[in-house]
Amino acid sequence: MRAIVFDGAPAVVEREEPEVKPGEALVRVRVAGICNTDLEVCKGYMGFRGVLGHEFVGTVESAADARWIGKRVVGEINCGCGECEACRAGDSRHCANRTVLGILRHDGAFAEHVVLPTRNLHEVPGTVPDEAAVFTEPLAAACEIGTQVALDPSKRVVVLGDGKLGLLIAMAVRATGARVLAVGKHADKLALLQGIETMLLADWRPDGTADVVVEATGSSAGLDLALQAVRPRGTVVLKTTVADQRPMNLAPIVIKEITVVGSRCGPFPTALDLLRTGAVDPRPLVTDRFPLDHGVRALQRATEPGVLKVLLTP
Repeated sequence: MRAIVFDGAPAVVEREEPEVKPGEALVRVRVAGICNTDLEVCKGYMGFRGVLGHEFVGTVESAADARWIGKRVVGEINCGCGECEACRAGDSRHCANRTVLGILRHDGAFAEHVVLPTRNLHEVPGTVPDEAAVFTEPLAAACEIGTQVALDPSKRVVVLGDGKLGLLIAMAVRATGARVLAVGKHADKLALLQGIETMLLADWRPDGTADVVVEATGSSAGLDLALQAVRPRGTVVLKTTVADQRPMNLAPIVIKEITVVGSRCGPFPTALDLLRTGAVDPRPLVTDRFPLDHGVRALQRATEPGVLKVLLTP
């Protein structure tokens, strides 16, 4: 099969079909999406080598549980060992022995086929098109914030960053009823947030009154800005994962008694429900589409200024 493999640099190569072990399913990838994390992996994040990609929608071609065969699915990316204390508690996302699709010791979805445990799969509602379903994983990550922080109409939430994830977060938080202000650098991207208050970073002055600030800038410098925006005893939610490092002044966290929450993957059923009901429609975020054979160019395109989601079609 064809796949985009990273081994110091991304390349489209021919590989053997992946081995399917007991409890797993072979999924034919219909559409895959390029995420900022994929770009960070190509800079050295997590030290990954193998097939890239973790956002996808596909069709199950084989599985020990025949009920899955033929179903259109998306898949959770964390594959727990199933035996440790975290897995027994239903928290495979934090299994110390986990593999992570396209990120940590598990070949990903930028390929004609991908393999995942059937317990990681979720059937896509028939009314949700592929180009929306492919956003399930990042939308679930956006929905995770609502499981970690109380969000309701009384809460004032600032979302920093107008990249793909930042925009999805603003949409997901708005769906909770909370009051949202999205701050970013690009007027055209912010314009995609219909019905949500937006402001350009150049015009915004953090006033330290937000109940919750979500940092999704994609920059290691974003935390400093978030700490300026949040009120005393407020909450900062960190979503950015980057390969670079920088020194941080943690004193404001202590002085203002701020709660800092790391936030990663999230609930797929919640995300699929938002897509099914139309409460979130991510399709305007699609900038470009490429066949898998042009995968290296697609990755380059995803790094270009102004580009949001780039899709791959095997």
